[in-house]
Amino acid sequence: MKIKFAQCALLLSLTLLQRLEAQAIKPGASEEKVPKSTAAQVSEDALGRGTPWGTVFGFIKAIERGKYDLAAEYLDSKLKPQERRELARQLGEVLNRKLSTDLDTLSKKAEGDLEDGHPNNLERVGVVESPSGNVDILLNRVQRKPEGLLWLFSPQTLGEVPQLYAGLEYLWIEKYLPNQLRTIRWFSIPLYRWLGFPLVLLLALGAAVIFSRILIKLFRHLLRRLGKEPDDRRLSTMMGPLRLLLLALLLNGASSLTISFFGRQFWSNAAITLTVIALAWLLIRFMDVVANLRIRRMQRLNRPGDTAVARLLNRFAKVAVAIAACLILLSFSGKDLTAVLTGLGLGGIAIAFAAQKTLENVFGGIMVVSDKPVEVGEVCRAGEFFGEVEDIGLRSTRIRTIDRTVVSIPNGQLATLSLENFSRRDRIWFHHTIALRCDTKADQLRYVLAEIRRLLYAHPKVDSSSARARFVRFGGSSLDVEIFAYVMTTDYTVFLAIQEDLLLHMMDIVETGGTSVALSAQTTYFVKDRGLNPDKGQEAINRVQDWRKNNQLPFPDFPRESIAQISDKMEYPARESAMRTRA
Repeated sequence: MKIKFAQCALLLSLTLLQRLEAQAIKPGASEEKVPKSTAAQVSEDALGRGTPWGTVFGFIKAIERGKYDLAAEYLDSKLKPQERRELARQLGEVLNRKLSTDLDTLSKKAEGDLEDGHPNNLERVGVVESPSGNVDILLNRVQRKPEGLLWLFSPQTLGEVPQLYAGLEYLWIEKYLPNQLRTIRWFSIPLYRWLGFPLVLLLALGAAVIFSRILIKLFRHLLRRLGKEPDDRRLSTMMGPLRLLLLALLLNGASSLTISFFGRQFWSNAAITLTVIALAWLLIRFMDVVANLRIRRMQRLNRPGDTAVARLLNRFAKVAVAIAACLILLSFSGKDLTAVLTGLGLGGIAIAFAAQKTLENVFGGIMVVSDKPVEVGEVCRAGEFFGEVEDIGLRSTRIRTIDRTVVSIPNGQLATLSLENFSRRDRIWFHHTIALRCDTKADQLRYVLAEIRRLLYAHPKVDSSSARARFVRFGGSSLDVEIFAYVMTTDYTVFLAIQEDLLLHMMDIVETGGTSVALSAQTTYFVKDRGLNPDKGQEAINRVQDWRKNNQLPFPDFPRESIAQISDKMEYPARESAMRTRA
């Protein structure tokens, strides 16, 4: 079930509450410990100050709980307890509002990060911006008894805190709010921020909806200017990713509503994650729109092969975008991409062995698309299957058979088959054998051969250069005449009509010659044989004798000048044809 856009906002709000509740430490609870995976590398300290990560995490948690005396234990300062407490509070305000860093990048080792370019006893936490310039927040490793070596906020950093605190700017709205809304806090966050965040979130949702509709209209106008047929249906699918992208950008700005370092970091990471997801989603939808417009244009230009290539490239591009988005998200989460890519390489080898057939089909599809033995919309025979190609995909090719069923042939198998493409014929072969009765006279046979040749030469839809009619054999019960010609059409339905016309004319020729088609030798008919028509037979013989007397006997073939005279002289369709009447 699809989740509506407004429901996504509710889920984000609930996630924030869970995040803040998870950060809150109940009164009397012990300090949160460093993860077990680093426990062996951490000095024994109840406050977790054995690592840079533990010091920063423990200090900010103590500030959130309002325990400034406990937070003062993380400072390398010799001030009086009351002054150290106030200094810790000011440092907490500065870090919560201005610190730019990712807590997960801090070292969880007791010795710290030895390759950060600082002395071994110093660790850089992050940067705080101020009107006078950026200030590095540093930790100093000092020896304390009985705890041992501890990481504490350095005196150099503590000396900058009063000036940084004095330069903090508060939201303009705080000047106009009642004192209760500013002083009452829940999880160290003022009450007005708890009340204002849902309102800001709703405003962000409304702004995202409005701006996305405006952008869709701009895209539609742009497509109408670039192409003749905008794809409104596909373009509307970009509404969702556009709204998510705009919401992510607005949430990034709204993260300033929280003064908690953890809350600010959470919303910043959430905004980055949503931005990457929305951009990848939007790019995939946009590629679908562009690919669909390009496919329509190719279909208008009658280029079905390029259509299959466009579909295949679009699928590869979408997979590449999804992989790139995953790698970017892994990079933002602090994962080492070198290790990830190495793992992907090893995993890819394992997958390649486990999915040999799938990869074979993918590469087979690439070969089919690149070599173009068949294209979408063409009629072909692939092995035992005959039909029209409907789609060439990454894994298989779909063929619509004559029975109107759809056959999916794996591309790996299709690449090894002998494909017969019927749609690329420049003409269609007309090939038949007429079996005449054995008692047909030689001159009658000559008449039939000559008239069939004349028919083939005269027919406007027959290639006269390829036409021939030959007496080829004495059959067991017939005299066989082979007819060979090419019909000048690529449409098989049109070819059937022309073939029918030729065969009917040949029947007339056989009948006019006074002979007939031989009956099958395997069938016995108990009927009175009426024999041959002596009158028509004598007429055919007399005509051949006239040809012979006038030296016009068309054997072994018609003279070239005779072929030129009779070529394309036959009326087709015939005068009595309904097609002719309609024309």
